[in-house]
Amino acid sequence: MNKYIHPLQQHLSSQTLSKPPKKETNAFKDILAEASKVKVSKHAQVRLAERDIHIGKTEWKRISEKMNEAKIKGVTDALVVMDDVALVVSTKNNTVITALHSEEASNKIFTNINGTILL
Repeated sequence: MNKYIHPLQQHLSSQTLSKPPKKETNAFKDILAEASKVKVSKHAQVRLAERDIHIGKTEWKRISEKMNEAKIKGVTDALVVMDDVALVVSTKNNTVITALHSEEASNKIFTNINGTILL
């Protein structure tokens, strides 16, 4: 054996050998749940407040589920049409971009969307 090359010696401490494997936590589940939550942009927050639009928790949950479905189908920006409210959303970012009443939406043209979600 060459006098300059020595075999690698690994020293394992008893501490690293005695560690039990980490128990699986719900961290991934929590991260996934957080990622699927709908965020509301500052602009949309202002529009919701100005137009006195209130959306309940169950409606937000439905919006979130449908946004995820649309995202799976390749939709990146969508118009969400509800009974009395229309939202422009980014499924890519899970973000509400703007909000308006359905009466206002009937006179508008929506651009830069590639899908519609009817609730």
